[in-house]
Amino acid sequence: MMEVKEAQGGGQEAQEAQEPRQEEQETYPESREELIALIKQKEEEAKQYRDQMLRYAAEIENLKKVFKREKEEYFKYALETFMRELLPFVDNLERALEAARKSQDVEALIEGIELTLKGLLQTLEKFGLKQFEVAIGEAFRPEVHEALAVEETEEHPEGAVVRTFQKGYTLHERVIRPALVAVAKKPAQKETSGDQTSGENQN
Repeated sequence: MMEVKEAQGGGQEAQEAQEPRQEEQETYPESREELIALIKQKEEEAKQYRDQMLRYAAEIENLKKVFKREKEEYFKYALETFMRELLPFVDNLERALEAARKSQDVEALIEGIELTLKGLLQTLEKFGLKQFEVAIGEAFRPEVHEALAVEETEEHPEGAVVRTFQKGYTLHERVIRPALVAVAKKPAQKETSGDQTSGENQN
């Protein structure tokens, strides 16, 4: 009997656990006045949420305009420092040109231009632009070379670079202008004297 009572008690507890508690159920106003008040309260809350949403939307739109304006300003003046660094070389070239018109000292003019070019290349390297030369005899690489001509030669293997027409440049290790080169090609086979004699005898 005791076991039966315990089983019955356990079933009752399980049933009570499955039934939702009265206090956890959502309660609604019992009178019409309370219901109207609740509706007004919810409407006020909805209005506040809507006003808040509109304010956030306006703030986001203003931020977009600010970011757009700052972006335009950045790209407009992003090269200001770079340009300022180049101005001394423009001044030096103008002075060299003026001196060339007045002086016959060609050696001094060449030396001045070489120094200006050297300083210009060093300044460009500060901003990530590097000049690269091509070694004669190295294999042609399409990622850094552009073949402008083909030259027949026996001094270098076929496909090797035999001449540089224009140096290449990289910007932060990316090739922005390949070097213009001439590539080696094996000379065409010439007819031997024996073949020529044989051909003459046949005629």
